[in-house]
Amino acid sequence: MFMKHSQITPVRLSAVLEAAEAAARAISPAFPLDATVAVNPFLGQTAEDLATAAARLGRVAGCRVTRTGADYAAAIRDGRISEDDLAEALAGALSPLKPTDTDAVRHAAERLRDGPEPMALPTVADLAAEATGIDWPALIDKCIGLWAAGQFDRGQALWSPAPGNEAFAAWRAWAMHDLSPEIAGLKGFCAHVAAAPDTAERAILFAAEALGISDAAAETAFHRLFMSMGGWSQHARWLLWQAELAGESDRTMAELLAIRLIWDEALLAHTPEIAERWTATIAAHAEPVVPGADEVLLAILQDAADRGHQRRLATALDGAAPAGERPFLQAAFCIDVRSEVFRRALESVDAGIATIGFAGFFGLPLSHHAHGSDIREARLPVLLNPAVETSSAGDPASDQATRIAARSERAWGRFRQAAVSSFAFVEAMGPVYAVKLVRSALGLGGAAKPEPAPQVLGGMSAEAKADTGAAVLKAMSLIEGHGQVVLLLGHGGNVTNNPHESAYHCGACGGYTGEVSARLLAMLLNDPETRSGLAQRGVNVPEDTLFVAGLHDTTTDDITIYEDGLPAARNADLAKVRGQLRQAGKIARAERAVRLPGARWNNIHQRATNWAEIRPEWGLAGCAAFIAAPREATAGRDLGGRAFLHSYDWRADEGFGTLELIITAPVVVASWISLQYFGSSVAPAMFGGGNKLIHNVVGGIGVIEGNGGRLRPGLPWQAVHDGETLTHEPLRLSVMIEAPREEILKVLERHPGVRDLFDNGWLHLFVLKDGKFDARYRPGLDWADAAPQTLAA
Repeated sequence: MFMKHSQITPVRLSAVLEAAEAAARAISPAFPLDATVAVNPFLGQTAEDLATAAARLGRVAGCRVTRTGADYAAAIRDGRISEDDLAEALAGALSPLKPTDTDAVRHAAERLRDGPEPMALPTVADLAAEATGIDWPALIDKCIGLWAAGQFDRGQALWSPAPGNEAFAAWRAWAMHDLSPEIAGLKGFCAHVAAAPDTAERAILFAAEALGISDAAAETAFHRLFMSMGGWSQHARWLLWQAELAGESDRTMAELLAIRLIWDEALLAHTPEIAERWTATIAAHAEPVVPGADEVLLAILQDAADRGHQRRLATALDGAAPAGERPFLQAAFCIDVRSEVFRRALESVDAGIATIGFAGFFGLPLSHHAHGSDIREARLPVLLNPAVETSSAGDPASDQATRIAARSERAWGRFRQAAVSSFAFVEAMGPVYAVKLVRSALGLGGAAKPEPAPQVLGGMSAEAKADTGAAVLKAMSLIEGHGQVVLLLGHGGNVTNNPHESAYHCGACGGYTGEVSARLLAMLLNDPETRSGLAQRGVNVPEDTLFVAGLHDTTTDDITIYEDGLPAARNADLAKVRGQLRQAGKIARAERAVRLPGARWNNIHQRATNWAEIRPEWGLAGCAAFIAAPREATAGRDLGGRAFLHSYDWRADEGFGTLELIITAPVVVASWISLQYFGSSVAPAMFGGGNKLIHNVVGGIGVIEGNGGRLRPGLPWQAVHDGETLTHEPLRLSVMIEAPREEILKVLERHPGVRDLFDNGWLHLFVLKDGKFDARYRPGLDWADAAPQTLAA
């Protein structure tokens, strides 16, 4: 069945493995449920424009990457896309396939309507299914899914088939004894697996030869197979991502590809009647990926929709407000779009309040040991590596008691779930356990106690404290003018019975809540050793400034304040702050309730503890803009909870190091969030998490729908849809920075990967000046002046 090794030349070997590597890099990673962060599903396509990516993903995944023509036609009719928006988008398109004028664009949108989804090129399994009437793709999903759930399990499974073995070897040992394919009619499959080469690389080479996959066809043919495995490919890509962050590598992507190729190799031998159609499919894979007229048109319409939002945003940003006096309270929030609502509410309570936006990990790259845990939590953006190790162990006796309680709970859970003892559990403990069920159903679980204050393991020298404190405050543009109270707020979501709970937490904290970073920074900045060294480093903090840590619950808009060694003499100030926060919380809840189906201003807390609630909050749905500027540029403007707001004063940024950090870290993280919501909205079958109501958690990794075998990455449908229509408007993020044009271009020149995002249209870039639109970025490191009324291309 297999070709002899001598028939595969070194040149052929190199070409096939390079194609496998390129196909693997075209897949985006999916992070496990315990620390889910948003990932751009188009991460492997950012070197291409939207139309080309649409052609590629149509070929390998059978999904569109924009809304339908009918959606754009409706936006044109109701004025969300204006004639000017269409004209500017058409003028900015470079393809010779673009329509001749805006009338042609409108007519084409109406013509496309809800046209059919693109058709992916078939796999051998697809062709064999048509020929035999047996659903081979579903069987492959089931067989690979059952094996992968045990192989990659992160502590949920009671048993793993081959713990510690590499994926390919473990699968071969499994598949040689799995009779499911043979029962379905694929005779000799176990023997076929046994005869396969014993390494993934050799298996890929021999299967590619047997399948007739040419060098020109290999990359998209392999990409097609990766996409057919859904979230399992993305989990393998995450394993590679994590390995490369640590300076290592991982072979799981290649091993998954080998597994999937062996399946198709066996099916081609089993159904020789499909050989001619498979040869034609390989020829189609060998063709260059080039967008057609429809992909070009839909990309133009998406650009017009983006410009429509930018036009409305330009109207709101009509100039900077005057700077105020020294505030009583300065509240620093994460740049998360949910903070925009609360920041507006809080500033409306009292003129002596000012707010700040900064990435929620507050610039502290922490690896944290939570109370009673040995797990190291990377509480920082996934683009970075931890550099500081912290712990909330607190009192050793209390920490040990927590560890014992956690182990007892895990043992109890295994007893309750095990195949045999589960029956005894129901008989013996059912009536008692019913009390817990009732309490949970009524939301009577009670609030968790705060963990002990975090501490840096090994401590920090006085010089290190001052260096760290000064670096963070400079990055926050907080060199002077500090309030009497500076509130540092992390954030997290309060949801119940939700596998995707970590997705509601802080993306800048790696999918964890943000209180650890906030508490550590507040204690650091109140430390006398830190304060004594700040002035020497160009940061002037008044003696009466008190830094206070808190946690913003984005579901209920409650604020928890942590009194980590705060002086009793400031209790009156803290009581005033608590009152202001409570008042702002009521205002924010009233605004959010309007958008949430079935919500009222006074039932938000009950919804958060309701384990049947599928939409406890909207998360970051609606995100559409990123603004890095002084707060005066956005203060008092209702941005609808749709903008990431990062405080930045370029005049205080000596050397523009902070500007570079903003463009290469927070902007990139925000783009991942924006494009994940975009992908989950326009292509939910491929990039979305499916229906919450039928989710089953697999291995602590992700979810499947029902008893299916394919892991579902991305956001659940209920996170972007209200039951009648999309609540997230799929737009590409508009990034607005108040800084000199030439300095922004220097950053892009130094970071070609980030530049690709703007040059290829995955993000839009604007310069603000005095709080108004000043210029639009054009591909090729160029600017076009942009009057707020026109935003011309």
